[in-house]
Amino acid sequence: MRVLGIDVGGTGIKGAPVDPATGELVEERLKLPTPRPAAPRAVAKVVAEVASHFGESGPVGVTFPGVVIGGVVHSAANVDPSWLGVDAQELFGEALGREVRVCNDADAAGLAEMRYGVGRDVQGLVIMTTLGTGIGSALFIDGVLVPNTELGHLEIRGKEAEKRASELVRESHDLSWEEWADRLSEYFRTLEALFSPQLIIIGGGVSKKSEKFLPLLERLRAPIVAAAMHNNAGIAGAALYATG
Repeated sequence: MRVLGIDVGGTGIKGAPVDPATGELVEERLKLPTPRPAAPRAVAKVVAEVASHFGESGPVGVTFPGVVIGGVVHSAANVDPSWLGVDAQELFGEALGREVRVCNDADAAGLAEMRYGVGRDVQGLVIMTTLGTGIGSALFIDGVLVPNTELGHLEIRGKEAEKRASELVRESHDLSWEEWADRLSEYFRTLEALFSPQLIIIGGGVSKKSEKFLPLLERLRAPIVAAAMHNNAGIAGAALYATG
């Protein structure tokens, strides 16, 4: 069985067919730039291009970088504000001509990591963070998702956390790994103080470079580990969500 997963991000839209039994991408993923401005119909057109590249049939899972409730977008911090109130599930379904299920991008990555990666079989409260254009979050209690937590918008030192500690901020401000680790440590201390998690997982593309910053993070009570699925977690989680 193959299910198509598509991950919509602030800078790129990527997808691939996934084996939902293992979470493995069964073809090389395709990534296209997110249009500017990232308005609904422009994004839907690129999502349709990614889908048509693989020629799959059946349901499709699509992620979105914002709060999604019942397929409707309720926040859009890193894409165009015209998304607010849009039924993304209906929009993408019309563009693809197929059944589509839409969920928050970090929630999708978390679903994949909890099913196939380092979160598998971990009980208690687990927080997955995705470090990229912003900071996404997925929160699980005994393996059950609490959707749309958006913990990247917590305020730290008078700013949203993602405005201080995202991967984009590290790159655009030319922060050293040590400087960035200090900011991340402060963010993770805040998460631990608020939620007392059993485990914190770091995902997103930068997780492939975890050896550069993970040893520099302040030790907390909760272990902090890199995601096993790296930047493919959103695609795998989108496909998994589509099968639900």
